[in-house]
Amino acid sequence: MINILIIEDDENVNRGIAFSLEKSGKRVFPAITIKEAEKIASKNKIDLVICDINLPDGNGLEFIKWIRKQYNTYIICLTALDQEINQVMGYEAGADDYITKPFSLSVLMLKIEAYFNRINNINTESEFVSKDIRVLPREMKVFVKDEETYLTKNEWKMLSLFMQHPKQVLSKNQILENLFDIDGEYVDENTVAVNIRRLREKIEENPSNPVYLKNIRGLGYVWNQEVN
Repeated sequence: MINILIIEDDENVNRGIAFSLEKSGKRVFPAITIKEAEKIASKNKIDLVICDINLPDGNGLEFIKWIRKQYNTYIICLTALDQEINQVMGYEAGADDYITKPFSLSVLMLKIEAYFNRINNINTESEFVSKDIRVLPREMKVFVKDEETYLTKNEWKMLSLFMQHPKQVLSKNQILENLFDIDGEYVDENTVAVNIRRLREKIEENPSNPVYLKNIRGLGYVWNQEVN
């Protein structure tokens, strides 16, 4: 069963999200504080986290940093802080997605279902090789120069997308649609830039002068090596 942790101090919002998730067959762990959330995450395998930023015992970004270091978990920020700098800080902390309040519960549910559908339908090819990078889709493993590299789920999805479309320029909207499987208008375009930067830092020898993942000004990004 899929386990989802909700960290939200507004009990009505917390209950509303939990009710919808439980109706769709998910197991939900509600928490009001960071302390509660850390205790839950330490004792249970959490597949997805929905995390508010302003919490009674601290800043949710600190929890996001903590859980990102500990576990490979998909993280959605849920907050009333809607300025661009707040979104950037959320992504920098390790969040995979960002939703501002007031929000549509149906959109949140779509994002969650789309994410798990994407994971379940991940490409079944046994192996992709591109220069010094080897990808094993079934095991969700990536090797750079024969050394295993650990990716977040968002980084993994992005790498898989590019490896399946080598030498093809993908626009920001195409990347957003493939990352989240819904209309890109619900996701800040900065999501793409942040995830591209993170991925480059893990697969490129010199991220500032990338060999694999290149920016095509005004068009998008391209995987600039052959894939076998």
